[in-house]
Amino acid sequence: MNSPQTLPQRFRDVKNRFPDMNILYTKNGDGVFEPLTYSQVWDRVKALACGFQDLGIRRGDHVGLMSDNRQEWILSDLALLCLGAADVPRGSDSTADEMSFILRHADCSVTFAENRTQAEKILSKIDGLPLLKKIILFDNAEMPGGNSPAARVEILRYQDILSRGEAISREKPDFVDREIDKGGIDDLATIIYTSGTTGEPKGVMLHHGSYIFQLDRIPDHINLKPGMIFLSILPVWHSFERAVEYFILDKAAAIAYSKPIGKIMLEDMKKVKPQWMASVPRIWEGVRASVYRKVNADGGIKKTLFHFFVGVGEAHAMFLSMFRGLMPQFHPRNRVVDASLSFIPLILLTPLKLLGDLLVFKNLKALLGGRFIAGVSGGGALPPYVDRFYQAAGILLLEGYGLTESGPILSVRIQKKPVYGTIGPILRDVEHRVVGEDGAVLRPNQKGVLHVRSPQNMKGYYKRPEETARALKDGWLDTGDLAVFTHKGECKIVGRAKETIVLMGGENIEPTPIEETLVQSEYIEQAMVVGQDRKFLGALIVPNMDKLEEAAAARRINYMEKEDLLDNPEMQNLIHDEIQGLVNAKGGFKAFERIFRFTLIGKKFEVGNELTHTLKIRRAVVNEMYRKEIAALFK
Repeated sequence: MNSPQTLPQRFRDVKNRFPDMNILYTKNGDGVFEPLTYSQVWDRVKALACGFQDLGIRRGDHVGLMSDNRQEWILSDLALLCLGAADVPRGSDSTADEMSFILRHADCSVTFAENRTQAEKILSKIDGLPLLKKIILFDNAEMPGGNSPAARVEILRYQDILSRGEAISREKPDFVDREIDKGGIDDLATIIYTSGTTGEPKGVMLHHGSYIFQLDRIPDHINLKPGMIFLSILPVWHSFERAVEYFILDKAAAIAYSKPIGKIMLEDMKKVKPQWMASVPRIWEGVRASVYRKVNADGGIKKTLFHFFVGVGEAHAMFLSMFRGLMPQFHPRNRVVDASLSFIPLILLTPLKLLGDLLVFKNLKALLGGRFIAGVSGGGALPPYVDRFYQAAGILLLEGYGLTESGPILSVRIQKKPVYGTIGPILRDVEHRVVGEDGAVLRPNQKGVLHVRSPQNMKGYYKRPEETARALKDGWLDTGDLAVFTHKGECKIVGRAKETIVLMGGENIEPTPIEETLVQSEYIEQAMVVGQDRKFLGALIVPNMDKLEEAAAARRINYMEKEDLLDNPEMQNLIHDEIQGLVNAKGGFKAFERIFRFTLIGKKFEVGNELTHTLKIRRAVVNEMYRKEIAALFK
């Protein structure tokens, strides 16, 4: 047989080489992580594939998968892929309308639901799902009732299907292997519906070749060894986490399922002592913020030492990058000059850096389990101040980049040679170019829209040929992201082409860097910059209400409800000073990038409304929801 060309073929190959290596760690009822080996998981996958085939699932079918992270998710995913079916995933935080739209648009006759709550969401919209015939519940809780019109939908238990499949697998031990061998690299693996910052979700069709392409090239950047443990906290239905999990399985490593909740995540890190974790920037930012909150609350000498050693660590990291030749070369740099200029500062700073590691950062590393090698950040831009903090602490963060339409991973910093301030080089064999407004291909250090052409690109948007034609032209995928390349080939994403704000004076402004700077303030939780076709910029600010209340108490401000603080002049002045102290010339911002007016919003931006599932701002939605407040800023 030729080299494995599909995900099940790859997984089977790894299982044959590492049958007794642990692959999954999941919590039991007592919160203890229990492992499963590659051989054990393979047996369950085969049994499930037999059970699904007995239900009538066939090659080419689309099967809904409405659930959050759990071992049943990845087992069902692999079993469906063994049969040549494609899953259509979504998380349990999706609304009934979202689930209904996806299942209907993707032509699903069978869907999984994590629990009764998710099943009831689907059943509440059953009139709009004429093709849906079966719902498979992962949980063994009481199943929804059979009242009409839901009576025509059969509700099944995952465990019953597994048991039935085990019996079939014993009767037909070669069935699944034969099905796997029928698969090809161009077969559809999944349809992932993007949340999108505008419009209806689009179903991105990814084939097995998309993932296989990445699996063969990510090792150039990341050295993952058999037996290492990845803590999984992102929703596995999202393309970034899913590609990461396939990479983990391909390297005979293991996945430990946790949650993106600080207390739970850190407790789980102590239990499983992972070497790796993949996450969105918001999680890394949250860990940093919690450290700062604790330090600032302690005050005194602890606070002074902490801030001193963070400064030392940041300076040491910068000079070390200079010495190693790892500074981003948007302009050519002289390697000898950099090494000469950084040598003496490194000698002077290294003893202080070692002392800071002992007195300050040792505890932070212990929070991560004590064996942590690196984190991978994706799904959004990593704010520079967060990046610098982890550099100072000596914790390696590898920022990556991609989008669902590219399968998604296009780049990631190289573990052995990370160039901070970039997303690293684009994966080997991916054609890429930066295109200007006139269509010309630009040189390094020139900003334009990133286009990529690669076997990993999507087949297209399901049942949307016109959208597909706009996104893919001659095989080139227009990412919609503004990028700049260094002279050594690393890439930096500087914004979204469609998010660029153009002022009346013609100035082009990328809002994301400004927003990332604003949320550095402990008083600002979320921010969105506005000002298209206006004379100046404004901002919608979601304040940290707990910190506002603390500030009000310190100032002896009386109020009835905490929302009253939003209109309080002293609190307004406090936020004004925070904004002006962050977004100014000293911080590298031009005069037209300053925030001239703002309004405080009492309601947090939420996933599914103002935010996508990857925590990106849905600007069109926010602009519509707060159109009156935005208009008032520019009166």
